[in-house]
Amino acid sequence: MTDPGLKNRLAAVQERIAAAAARAHRVSSEVRLIAVTKVFPATAIRDAYELGVRDFGENYVQEFEGKAPLAAALPGARFHLIGHLQSNKTRRAAELFQVIQTVDSAKLAGRLNEAGTFDVMIEVKLSDEASKWGAAPEEVPAVVDACRAAARLRLLGLMTVPPWSENAEQSRPYFARLREIAARHALRDLSMGMSHDMEVAIEEGATCVRIGTALFGRRKKNA
Repeated sequence: MTDPGLKNRLAAVQERIAAAAARAHRVSSEVRLIAVTKVFPATAIRDAYELGVRDFGENYVQEFEGKAPLAAALPGARFHLIGHLQSNKTRRAAELFQVIQTVDSAKLAGRLNEAGTFDVMIEVKLSDEASKWGAAPEEVPAVVDACRAAARLRLLGLMTVPPWSENAEQSRPYFARLREIAARHALRDLSMGMSHDMEVAIEEGATCVRIGTALFGRRKKNA
């Protein structure tokens, strides 16, 4: 194994998930761990896979292209696109990913339906940050309808990225609101929560947490 400390970090993350689930009177098996491997080499995917991780998140289609040959050699691994998807890259995304978590318009849903067969989630923008992507809450019904009308898409649920704060409690209102929107549309899955706020997300109903730093350490831009 290239990263000898990964086993302990993974165990620590799994313990955090289990403890948060217990506090929320849930079982930890309801929460899917997505290991976020963006900006890390393909060996990080392999190392986590050898420890039993099967779900991986990547932000950029172009970056993941270089890791795809190794990914294809890992039976049962599922790769989630968790970064913004430009419509002109939908066909390439169809070749690389099994799950697209960042559908944010009816137009993109249509393009994905033409490109391949996917599990999808709708990204919802709940803050006014210019750097964030996603459908506005009032746009969600139309995107839900488009996804459900697309024969080759299976709509799982919603995802969001709240504003960054070192205080995890600052994320709670955003997670609670996403849960409420999902309930209105009878959507079960909620992709929310990262290394610093996964416990709050789980308490608010997360079924997927996207964990990078707690598993692999701080990302280096020149990695």
